[in-house]
Amino acid sequence: MKRVLMALLVVVLVIAMGAPLTLWIGAYASLDHDFAHSRATAALDAFDPAGSPSATPTLSLIEAGSMTFRARTAGFAGDRGNVILLHGFPESSAMYVPMIPVLARAGYRVVAPDQRGYSPGARPDDLDAYTTDKLAADVFAIADVVGFDRFHLVGHDWGAAVGWLMVFDASPRIRSWSALSIPHMGAYAAAIASDPDQRERSAYLGFFQLPWLPEALMSFNGFAMMRNLLYAEHGPGNVDEYVAIFSEPGALTAALHWYRASGLATPPPERPVTIPTAYIWGNQDPAVGDRAVQTQRRYFDGNLWETELDTGHWLMETEPRAVTDAVLAHIGRHR
Repeated sequence: MKRVLMALLVVVLVIAMGAPLTLWIGAYASLDHDFAHSRATAALDAFDPAGSPSATPTLSLIEAGSMTFRARTAGFAGDRGNVILLHGFPESSAMYVPMIPVLARAGYRVVAPDQRGYSPGARPDDLDAYTTDKLAADVFAIADVVGFDRFHLVGHDWGAAVGWLMVFDASPRIRSWSALSIPHMGAYAAAIASDPDQRERSAYLGFFQLPWLPEALMSFNGFAMMRNLLYAEHGPGNVDEYVAIFSEPGALTAALHWYRASGLATPPPERPVTIPTAYIWGNQDPAVGDRAVQTQRRYFDGNLWETELDTGHWLMETEPRAVTDAVLAHIGRHR
């Protein structure tokens, strides 16, 4: 009997050790060790305002500080104002391809960068390089390089979290703010603390903060989890770009470091938001409940415009025209 128990213990240990090993091997085999996306990015031209006058987005490189950002730009012949678009996780500036030409044709100069961790030339290793203050500083640095003294700001998901921090600082450089999906961070944090529904919706945050396991599960078997679950509502062209980015060793870890560094951030201030704000959300968003949306109004002094859509989290994928129209109307009110 003792020998049987010992044999069973060995089998259990082998299985317990084999599952993580199988997962790691499957994830490793899914990566692009030739760094095709990085090589294609390095071949892009440096940003030139004269090189993107039309409404068609142009890919180029923007050197800001010690980082080099891959970005989509358009409309630099326009004279109605400047717009910066911030993407979320796990996307890139490609999510704004439906919006960029509309803004450019309306006369706005538009920049949509692949942010820190997503751009191959802006991918530091250290966890503390991904705190929201550094991510916000990147946006101001990019604005300096492209000549945006003042600008309208739009952000989705983590791009919205970065935008909220910039808005909390009440920078006079921001003419208007359009937050997609993520409400006021103070209201969001309060809802997580007090509302069981929001706590359940936000449980995924803890998973993304775990070491190595999210990367292994998400990249395993040719990024099947991301393709079939996270990208179920995304167009195939965008999915190809996203997978090309995250398939490079270190890229998915860099993007997940936004979550892991979130505990290093300072709490949002309690003072009212003074910058004109539009909030656009989907009432079927699995990540955001009613409590945060309803209570955020206490943080504003009559300068909040809300648009509720009958959709989920991926607003630009499911309702691109409605979102673009709402953003265009908002920035038009605050030129």
